[in-house]
Amino acid sequence: MAPIVFVTRPLPAPGTELLVDMGFDVRSNLEDRPLRREELLSGVKDADALLCMLSDRIDAEVFDSAPSLRVISNYAVGFDNIAVAEARARGIEVTTTPGVLTDATADLAWALLLAAARNLGAGERMVRAGEWTGWAPTQLLGEPLRHRTLGIVGMGAIGQAVARRAQGFGMEIVYFNRNRVSPEIESTLGAQFVSFDELLHRSDFISLHAPLNEQSRHMVDARAFGLMKSSAVLVNTARGALIDEAELVHALRDRRIAAAGLDVYEFEPSITEGLFALDNVVLAPHLGSASTLARGDMVRLCCENISEVLAGRPAVTPAPG
Repeated sequence: MAPIVFVTRPLPAPGTELLVDMGFDVRSNLEDRPLRREELLSGVKDADALLCMLSDRIDAEVFDSAPSLRVISNYAVGFDNIAVAEARARGIEVTTTPGVLTDATADLAWALLLAAARNLGAGERMVRAGEWTGWAPTQLLGEPLRHRTLGIVGMGAIGQAVARRAQGFGMEIVYFNRNRVSPEIESTLGAQFVSFDELLHRSDFISLHAPLNEQSRHMVDARAFGLMKSSAVLVNTARGALIDEAELVHALRDRRIAAAGLDVYEFEPSITEGLFALDNVVLAPHLGSASTLARGDMVRLCCENISEVLAGRPAVTPAPG
């Protein structure tokens, strides 16, 4: 009997056909929506492998419902939606999709940074509403990038890709990371390792690329906003809960910082009350990895991880920890 793989949401090309070609019995949610809890628990009941989304909460209740489960392939680079330690204690491998979405996410971070810095969201809304009356010398003045300081929080693959792009703008780069990167990487990127507080104090632009854990949750809070420049622009393409969004609303409304660009949200897909009313924030619908190349490569890597683990071999990209 072919191993059963349960897939929690429709996938872009090459899609679940790749799993079928690998010889698996694929059972899928055919509707493009998150599964209800009871649907998830029912779907994994006989599964040997689970291909899930970041929006799926995978915990002990799921494991109890899936006695045959051997591998969880998360369609994301992060894994804060999965009880990884509990899974591995039960002999279930957990995998992610690092690397293949690095460039797409770095590009999106820059799209948000530029849009927020130059008031593109407010300007586009003005034009669409028919409120634009023509060029004016003081209209929607934004923040320049050249020779300004970019602070990168989290200097993994995506953070480094963002730093490489900053070199084209002639920016000074400072970074904060749990562990300092190698001198070679620092030299290549022209990046200086600093404390989190110093980064907040010095940076004109701040881009978040840290994983979400109990230490990083709400790392950008009221105290952090108090250390930032009033002209600072904050971008988040990592995890929504890195920012205390209630405090972000206050900081933007009171002009304690100039602007923000968000692709992820603390209570995703719900948006914190107050953000919609602000013209100095750009809101994107979690598009970080949304390129045809990145999303297709994520599918391939998820399938490769399932195939390797079910064949009794090590995962290609196991989740850290």
